[in-house]
Amino acid sequence: MNSSRRNALVLIVLCVAGGYAFHRGADNFWGVVTCGLVAVWALVSMLPVMDATWRLKVGFVAVSFTAAFIALWPTLESVTDGKFKCPSYFKDHIHFAIAPGLDLRGGLRLVYTVEVEEAIRDKRDRYADEMRQELATLYEIHSGEGLVTRDELAKLDDKVHVSTPTGDSHEASIIRVTFKDAGDVNKLDDRYQKRFAAELVQQRGPGANVVTYKIRTEVETSIRDKAVSQAKDTINKRIDELGLREASVTTRDEDIIIEVPGENKAAFEEIKDIIRRTARLEFKMVDVVGQRDFFSKFKEADNCKAGDAYCLPANQGFAIFEADEPDGPGRSVKTPFIHVQRQEKETQQQCYERLKKWVSEQEVADDREIGFQEDVDYDPETLKTEEKGWRTWYLFRRAEITGDLITDASVQQDQEHMGGYLVAVAFNNVGAERFEEVTAANVQRRFAIILDDVIDSLPVIRTKIGGGRATITLGEGDPEIQLAKARKLELVLRSGALPAPISPSNESLIGPSLGSDAIAQAVKGALVGSGLVLAFMIFYYRKSGIVADIAVLFNLMLQMAILASFSATMTVPGIAGLALTIGMAVDANVLINERIREELRAGRGVRAAVEAGYDKAFSSIIDGHVTVLISGLILAQYGTGPVKGFAIALIVGIAASLYTGVFCTRLVFDWWVRGAKVKRLSVGAEF
Repeated sequence: MNSSRRNALVLIVLCVAGGYAFHRGADNFWGVVTCGLVAVWALVSMLPVMDATWRLKVGFVAVSFTAAFIALWPTLESVTDGKFKCPSYFKDHIHFAIAPGLDLRGGLRLVYTVEVEEAIRDKRDRYADEMRQELATLYEIHSGEGLVTRDELAKLDDKVHVSTPTGDSHEASIIRVTFKDAGDVNKLDDRYQKRFAAELVQQRGPGANVVTYKIRTEVETSIRDKAVSQAKDTINKRIDELGLREASVTTRDEDIIIEVPGENKAAFEEIKDIIRRTARLEFKMVDVVGQRDFFSKFKEADNCKAGDAYCLPANQGFAIFEADEPDGPGRSVKTPFIHVQRQEKETQQQCYERLKKWVSEQEVADDREIGFQEDVDYDPETLKTEEKGWRTWYLFRRAEITGDLITDASVQQDQEHMGGYLVAVAFNNVGAERFEEVTAANVQRRFAIILDDVIDSLPVIRTKIGGGRATITLGEGDPEIQLAKARKLELVLRSGALPAPISPSNESLIGPSLGSDAIAQAVKGALVGSGLVLAFMIFYYRKSGIVADIAVLFNLMLQMAILASFSATMTVPGIAGLALTIGMAVDANVLINERIREELRAGRGVRAAVEAGYDKAFSSIIDGHVTVLISGLILAQYGTGPVKGFAIALIVGIAASLYTGVFCTRLVFDWWVRGAKVKRLSVGAEF
């Protein structure tokens, strides 16, 4: 045994050991696959044929064939209705496959519009928080280390007020810095200006004591594009968590288009519920003193005159109540709040919208907001929950913790409410540090945990909480309903929050644009047409035609495997793209075979004819493929929907065609002329 074969054998042993370690120790599927592919390559290189370079090339072809088959295996099971069985080990670890498009199968088509203005407001609010931090440092109220505290913000507000308008959309990017003393405007030194110069443009006024900042147009555009891109990625993750491998998610301007093939309407409702949940998780502090001051003016609402701004709506279930709330160690404040009762024939959501509309008409400080908490009664005997209405809380607008700091979420049993469930969340390092800092500074105060603008729970912080973990309780209720809610919440938190709310703009249940008979006839026609082409190649080019046919089939397999790895959706235009590239693959082999025949007619030997045939045909093959590639790239760049699907299939096919039609077939011809040393090449009847 020579050294190259000995080295290959050692490599095979190492691959077997590595594959076993990946399988048993790390449970790493792709590690096992990689070790297996390398072992196949090494095994082929040990064959006692031809030279080492040829064996390495053949080994690479064997690896690409095996990898393509593995990637395509789950798709083959799907398209053959389970007749071509894929082992569960592969199916459980390969999370991609080719999905049939709606034009072939029918299903649900959803169009959501990303409310990018909310993403701009969120970014603007973060800039405003950073400005407060910098200004507190400039006024020497804050040390510059860590987060600025509530007491420090109150002191800062006596000197300068940073406001973020909540009016029209054109104000979504505006920040106003209002100084109590106009002379303090000069405190905005060069360091401060440079801190925000890249993202914000400064404007003076209105007034000598006011400085206005606006998010730059290019930054605003970037926020919009990023919001749509992140929303698409988040929805993709949620769909993957649901196991919907066949679903397709694409974007068009600020719209996100989701296509889910199938006919299960119950599953469609669950999909819509999961998709539209923003899952914006925020932790905000309750402003007990502010709540007392703000809602106290509604105490005399029953005696107010009609049209008074503070008058509670008559006969609509609005009422004001009071409760003692903690406000630090040893302190409590009697705080009023508004409660609205759900009316007869009114849903809980309608009641919420009614309260929210009334609150939107009230004047709230720009650094505060009104929070909403659901009011329900739970009967432990019947396990039934009665929805009674909603109540208000007065919150600091700034979120102390946000969902983007969460790294994991899991459903657990609720020990306080037997039979109930909660969702435990884990923060990243930044979130854990901030959570510990916030809880240490707010002992014996309420912390509002808000999910999608609704207060989920209001725990009182008993002590500083370290470790980077928190829980979201689901209260009391039917354990089965709680478990379903907890699992949905776990899913959306693990997949991440949407960067901005999305609103449905179109929804349609559609059938396949082609009937089943038409599809069957189209498939039959494609098979018959392809079969005739392959048969002609064998009839006209003999053994060389067989090689060309095998290369074409390998080309089709590679295309399908690549599309499957991208979880592509197969549509009628995509099938057309595949058919076109198959034709180009045949055309490449026709050019090569004809050039070889010409060289043989000129009297060259078989080896020289093969080398000259491939060399002289290559420029023509490249010319044709590059021309089609440019067309495909243009269609992919500017096309949408079916046109883009056709272009992608075309581009993938071009690459696969060059590999199989030139590289792979050349290996067979090389074996014929150098290994088998044939005297005549089978490239047609006359040869």
